[in-house]
Amino acid sequence: MSKAATISRVQGLIKSSKIFVASKTYCPYCQATLKTLFEDKKVDKQSATVLQLNQAEDGAEVQEALLEITGQSTVPNIFINGKHIGGNSDLQALNKSGDLDRLLASL
Repeated sequence: MSKAATISRVQGLIKSSKIFVASKTYCPYCQATLKTLFEDKKVDKQSATVLQLNQAEDGAEVQEALLEITGQSTVPNIFINGKHIGGNSDLQALNKSGDLDRLLASL
């Protein structure tokens, strides 16, 4: 798949998912993000897309596409309602301030 096609596919996933997380199974920050969203905040997993880049055939290309879209090269790379949140530290800061609850209430 071309770079432009990968970017377009990733943008489509972001737009079609209430929550989109690019993750890697071995990443502790990714695991913390998923725990916060799905265990602590009880987000419906059906409303989310979690793409494990280390298990996806085109994971490296998707990570490059996310870099182009967001300027962020690391995982987790989190979007809520199409809005780029950032990484785990950004999500945890939103959680601590109460803003995460407001964002999730709008889903």
